Amino acid sequence: MSKKIEYYDPKTDKFPYPIDTASHYLIVKKNNGLEFDENYPYIDNSKKFRFKRFWVRFLIVLLVFLLTKIRMGLKVKGKKILKRNKALIKKGVISVSNHVHMWDYLAIMRTVRRYNWPNVLVWATNIRGEQSKNIRAVGGIPIPDNNCKGTKKYIEEVCKILDQGKWLHIYAEGSMWEYYKPIRPFKRGISYFSIKCDKPIIPFAFSYRKPNWIRRKIFRQIACFNLNIGEPIFPNKALDKKEMELDLTRRCHEEVCRLACIDPKDNLYPSIYDNNERIDYYTYEYGKNYKGSR
Repeated sequence: MSKKIEYYDPKTDKFPYPIDTASHYLIVKKNNGLEFDENYPYIDNSKKFRFKRFWVRFLIVLLVFLLTKIRMGLKVKGKKILKRNKALIKKGVISVSNHVHMWDYLAIMRTVRRYNWPNVLVWATNIRGEQSKNIRAVGGIPIPDNNCKGTKKYIEEVCKILDQGKWLHIYAEGSMWEYYKPIRPFKRGISYFSIKCDKPIIPFAFSYRKPNWIRRKIFRQIACFNLNIGEPIFPNKALDKKEMELDLTRRCHEEVCRLACIDPKDNLYPSIYDNNERIDYYTYEYGKNYKGSR
């Protein structure tokens, strides 16, 4: 019998969680002026990019994955689910998780790399920022902002890689809120791509463990992390398209809640994003001493 997933809520007031549940609080200082239109290479297959990506991945495997495990105190639960669904994964798959740490995508990469190197949908501002090249090299695909032709091209490129049997990760909450316990409402992009490309969704969830004395007192670590993996979720094709999208988003959100040790009925937020505002369940003064994420 597998061990029960631990429940721990850091309830930190360190980070300035915004009012809107999908909004960002990280400050990106650089702007390289990139336009995400129909001419932008959302999936860059140039020799120059592939050469750089190879060496970035080499360094990540050699060094960064170990640092990720150490820094996050990472424990992964549910690896057998991935092994059992290896054939399914090879045909192309989407994963979804909460977004709660600067390095949590590296934790996803470390967990799934033996099955497929993932791509991830990212905030366009990050691809214009100081980490632009690194984010692209680890599979970052910018979500176009207010560009219809760019959005059409982006959707085509994302569907193409899924049809090629690639892995796509989506942070359906829309933004990163570090060490936040409740699961925020999901945007429906996760179900849109699943239905359009006929691909299953594998739910992941980060939950927390209380750090030991050394991590707490010496390294000032707020929490350690579990990465919990769930069974694949498929669209209910008996429903019409709109209901199918809503149903799939709801089921994904509920499963991520369960994997994060939260009963969906007790979660603070509804399943589907509708301009939802933050609910203050611990303090009203989030981020009062915030000096930037590290």
